[in-house]
Amino acid sequence: MNSHLFALLLGCGLATPSFALTYAEALALAEQSSPALRAQQAALAGAVSAQGAAAALPDPRLSVGVENLPISGADRFSLSRDFMTMQRIALMQEVPNRAKRDARSQGAQARAERERALLALGVLQLRQALDRSWLSAQFALRRQAALAEIALENQRLQDTLPGRIAAGTAQAADLLMARQEALALADRRDDLSREALKARAALRRLVGLRADEPLIGEASAVVPEPDQIRTQLNRLADVAVYPAMLGMAQAELKEAQAESRGDWSWEVAYSRRGAQWGDMVSFQVSFDLPWQKDRRQLPAINAKQREAERIEAEREDLLRRRAQEVDEQLAELGALDRQLDRLQGAGLMLAKERVDLAMAGYQSGKAELAGVLAVRRELLEARLRAIDLEAQRADLRARLNHLVAE
Repeated sequence: MNSHLFALLLGCGLATPSFALTYAEALALAEQSSPALRAQQAALAGAVSAQGAAAALPDPRLSVGVENLPISGADRFSLSRDFMTMQRIALMQEVPNRAKRDARSQGAQARAERERALLALGVLQLRQALDRSWLSAQFALRRQAALAEIALENQRLQDTLPGRIAAGTAQAADLLMARQEALALADRRDDLSREALKARAALRRLVGLRADEPLIGEASAVVPEPDQIRTQLNRLADVAVYPAMLGMAQAELKEAQAESRGDWSWEVAYSRRGAQWGDMVSFQVSFDLPWQKDRRQLPAINAKQREAERIEAEREDLLRRRAQEVDEQLAELGALDRQLDRLQGAGLMLAKERVDLAMAGYQSGKAELAGVLAVRRELLEARLRAIDLEAQRADLRARLNHLVAE
């Protein structure tokens, strides 16, 4: 069966495919096979795994050595004859101050929250991309079906014209005009086929080879009320990443502030001497002395404060841009609704009546075929424009339906 005729019959509900891809299946395939989601899931798992180690103490340090080994005289290179020579083994532990460890723990937690928010944003972006490519593929079929109707009418006209020319009720030029229309329709069919293939290619990137199957189901949902959308601006998926980023910056600021308190460490050492001398144990505690705060700690603290301010300003800027975009999209959606109502209500009906009147005039010999072809071309353009308006509206709804992550 001709692919365009099949698309027409499928769109009219007269053909039922033996296999098809539903929207729910496509969504599951897209989420399961997305490399971007797998990468983000790995990033989240890594950030969660790192949380436990963030506040842990550094690994202890073990040192082994010899102290006071003679290198000259009668006892040179002897480990036991000189009372000052000791074989030493020591264990040392660095202890960052409590505020620093708490800040590192908070930073790791904020980093995990950021990765979690980025994962939610990635899922939302994937679903939006699937919806838009799904809609593009479906509306491409509808455009092809609308063109196929006109192509069938043209073919029927070409089939009847030779007999009418022989009977003297039509002119030979009419057949030429019908054939010229067929050529123009063929060019238009190639354009629509190219767009349909591009839409399938975009869908194939998301769901794989099953994108070539017939598509069953709707992708778009009911758009929330404008006031509801505006009240959810703070919960937009890309805006929701910023609180976690700000939490990371604040944790880094606290860690920089904790540097001014200094860290400390302890060390225990066991020293073994010759049999005639007693073994020894040593213990010591050391402290950092942050005495150059103006040159070391304070500049770092100031830099972290500026970083937190930058993130907050970026969040505010993004929130304003998203508010503007939502207002623009809602205004465009309202205009599309009104235009589509007019076109589907009176526009298409008037265009169809003009075709019927022109065809009746041509069949009665009171009008020329050129007039029939002209108004039929206008009807085709009106139908395609109606499909384009529906496609634009569905695309806008898909974008508005995927603003807030679940």
